[in-house]
Amino acid sequence: MYQLSDELLMLRDTVRRLVREKIAPRAAEIDAKGEYPWDIKELLAKQELLGLPIPEEYGGSGAGVLALCVVVEEIAKACVSSSLIPAVQALGAFPLLIAGNEEQKRLFLPRLASGEQIAAFALTEPGAGSDAAAMATRATRQGDEYLLNGGKCFITNGGLADVYVVFAMTDPQLGTRGISAFVVEKDRPGFSIGKIEDKMGIRGSKTAELVFDDVRLPVANLLGREGEGFKIAMGTLDHSRPGIGAQAVGLAQGALDLAVAWSKQRVQFGGPLAQLQGIQFMLADMETQTEAARGLVYRAATLVDQESREINKFSAMAKMFASDTAMRVTTDALQVFGGPGYMRDLPVERMMRDAKITQIYEGTSQVQRVIVARSLLK
Repeated sequence: MYQLSDELLMLRDTVRRLVREKIAPRAAEIDAKGEYPWDIKELLAKQELLGLPIPEEYGGSGAGVLALCVVVEEIAKACVSSSLIPAVQALGAFPLLIAGNEEQKRLFLPRLASGEQIAAFALTEPGAGSDAAAMATRATRQGDEYLLNGGKCFITNGGLADVYVVFAMTDPQLGTRGISAFVVEKDRPGFSIGKIEDKMGIRGSKTAELVFDDVRLPVANLLGREGEGFKIAMGTLDHSRPGIGAQAVGLAQGALDLAVAWSKQRVQFGGPLAQLQGIQFMLADMETQTEAARGLVYRAATLVDQESREINKFSAMAKMFASDTAMRVTTDALQVFGGPGYMRDLPVERMMRDAKITQIYEGTSQVQRVIVARSLLK
C-alpha cells in the first residue's frame, strides 16, 4: 500500500520528538482554555513544517501531501488542535497552487510557507454546507472590481488568518457553475469577523463566522476564471482530505496507545485488564482498523503527489474510512478505560470529542460515500 522513504522516516522521527517534548505537554491546557496555540504555530514554522506541499520555488519544501500526512498524524496523536495548524495552512494554499496565476502564487505562497501569514478556506455557509449550489454569498462585477456581500460560517482560522480563499456566486442562475473563487486579505474594508464558535472538540482551533459588507476586490484577486470556483473547491478538497484522514489516524493511534498501556497497568479481577480476552479482542480490532486506515490514507496521499486521476475516489475513501475509524477507536479506548476515561483528567475523553469533527468537516462521511459511489457508477 505504501512505503515511507528514508527522508520521510527522518521527518516522522523529528516531528515525533517535537510532539513528545513540546506539544503533548500543552495539549490538555490548549483544550481547557480553548485558545489558539501561537507558540505551537511558531514552533512548526521554525521547523519549516507549514509549507510542506508548497513547491520550493514559492518558498515551501516541496515535500508533498504524503509528507504533510506524516506530520499531521504525528501531531494528532497528542493534540488534534495543533495538527490543524499545518493541515489548514495547506488547505488555504491548495486553491492558489491549483488555480493561481504566477503573480498570485509569488505574492501569497512564500508568506504562507514561512508561517509569516496564516491561511483560511471559506466555503461553508449557514444554508450551504454539503449543498454548495445553495450558496448565498455574491460577488458582483463592477468595472475592474468585484463587490462581495454575504457571509461564511464554521471557518477554521477565522479571525486569525491573513489570507482567505472565499467562494461566492458570480452567476446564481448557473448553480455550481456560477461559483467563483477569490483571495480576500484580512484588512479589506467591509470584511469583519462575526460569531466565534464554542465547540465540543478541537477547542484550540479558532472557528468563526465571516461577514462581507460591500467588500471591494480587484479583478486580480479572482482565482482562475469566473465560474471555476466549484471546480477549484472540489480540487482543493481532493488534495486536503488525506490530511484530515491522517489527523483521524493519529487520533486513533494515540487513543490505542493509551488504551494498551492502561490495560497493562489497570488491575481488575485479580490481574491486569490485558489478561481478559474481551479486552484483547477490542485492542486487536482497534489496531487492525487503525493500520488499515493508515494504509488507505497514505495510498491516497501518494496518488495526490503523483497527480493521479484516481485522487477524487481515494481521497474520499481515505477520509471516510479514517474518520469513522477514529470515532470507533476513540470510543473503544474510552471503554477500555472505563469510568476514569470519562473524566477530563485523562486524555481519551478529549480524543473522543476531537474525533467527531473528522466525520464532519471537509465533507461529511455521507458525502464521501456519495463521491465513491459516483466514481464507481459513472
